[in-house]
Amino acid sequence: MSQLELSLQAEISTRHVSFLETGRAQPSRDMVLHLAEQLDLPLRERNDLLLAGGYAPIYTESTLDSPEMAAVCDAIRRLLTAHDPYPAVVVDRNWDMVDANAGIGVLSEGIDPDLLTNVLRASLHPEGLAPHIVNLGEWRAHLLGRLKRQISVTADPRLGELYAELRDYPCDQPEPEVDLPGTGAIFVPMRVVRAGRELSFFSMMATFGTPLDITVSELAIESFYPADSATAAFLRDGHDGAEPAHR
Repeated sequence: MSQLELSLQAEISTRHVSFLETGRAQPSRDMVLHLAEQLDLPLRERNDLLLAGGYAPIYTESTLDSPEMAAVCDAIRRLLTAHDPYPAVVVDRNWDMVDANAGIGVLSEGIDPDLLTNVLRASLHPEGLAPHIVNLGEWRAHLLGRLKRQISVTADPRLGELYAELRDYPCDQPEPEVDLPGTGAIFVPMRVVRAGRELSFFSMMATFGTPLDITVSELAIESFYPADSATAAFLRDGHDGAEPAHR
């Protein structure tokens, strides 16, 4: 973003933006927060920006077992339970699994528990779900693209390491740079063979709308839905997948 674009969006003069960028002017605490808001920075990065400006961080980072997080955890558990028998998983900023419902068993069954600690690793590792994904190249490109966009916003070195690791996993299918729709296609499904059947899913991501705590802002629920009637019937009829261990 250019100085002009930022100044117009933040409704401050280009001259002042230039002075802030070159260090000729010291931003106030309110200005740091205002610019962070215009740049749509995650809360963790807003704390970093405050520290760089010489101010104390203002956003807390609570643990999931702290009393103030009880309502959040209750809401998550209600959503997960209500989504059964369809799979749903809760992840943090690093895509580490925080919680999951019983329905996730249809995807996680037979996968090494050590891989299941991170959902991207579990999805793309050659000993994870990857060998069972029919359209692995397409789905892999989707997941890596999403992770790459997250890294561009956060510049998180841990996510960078995860991306490099996932890129090194083998894949014998083409990985499209751009998703081009086929006839009648409206989303990229994940097509996976489980229990001798090909199942098809699409997913939706849910986050908290007005977070003021870093932990809350970094939680996301990925809910999988059947992309065809055969998958829906298979899930409704029941599947004896093992329930995941909740953390």
